[in-house]
Amino acid sequence: MEYLNKDLYCPMRIDKYLWSTRYYKTRNMGTEACKKGHVQINGQVAKPSREVYPMDHIKVRKNQINYEFTVLDIPKSRVGAKLVAIYRKDTTPSSAYEQKELQKYAKEYYRKKGLGRPTKKDRRDIKGYLDEPEGSEGSGGNTEESGE
Repeated sequence: MEYLNKDLYCPMRIDKYLWSTRYYKTRNMGTEACKKGHVQINGQVAKPSREVYPMDHIKVRKNQINYEFTVLDIPKSRVGAKLVAIYRKDTTPSSAYEQKELQKYAKEYYRKKGLGRPTKKDRRDIKGYLDEPEGSEGSGGNTEESGE
C-alpha cells in the first residue's frame, strides 16, 4: 500500500465523493448508503463524514453489486460522466457484473413485470405441471402394467 502525505491533499467527505463521481444521483443517497453500512473505506465501514484521500480503496454495495475502486484524485465538485475515470480506478471484478446479468435473467424467467396475476390458462399449465407424476410423459396408449 502506498503511503501519501495527507497534508498535501484537500480531503472530501465520502458521501460527497460518491455523489461527485456519479455513484449516486444525490448526495443524500450517498449519505444513506453510508449510514446503512454499504460503503467501506480500506476495509472499514465508513460514516458519511469520513474523509477520502487519494489511494484509498473503496467498496460500495449498490444494486446487488459490490463495486470496488481506488481513489486517484479528489474532484473540486461534481464531474461529468466522461471525466469520472480521472478521479477513480475501477477494480470491480467482472464476476460481479456476470452475477448481475444472471439475476436479470432469473427475474425474466418468472412473469414479466406488469402482467398481473396468472390467467386461467397459466393456472391450468402450472397445476398440470405440478400434478403430473415423474416419469409419465403422457397418458393413454399401452403400458407395461396393463396386464397383457
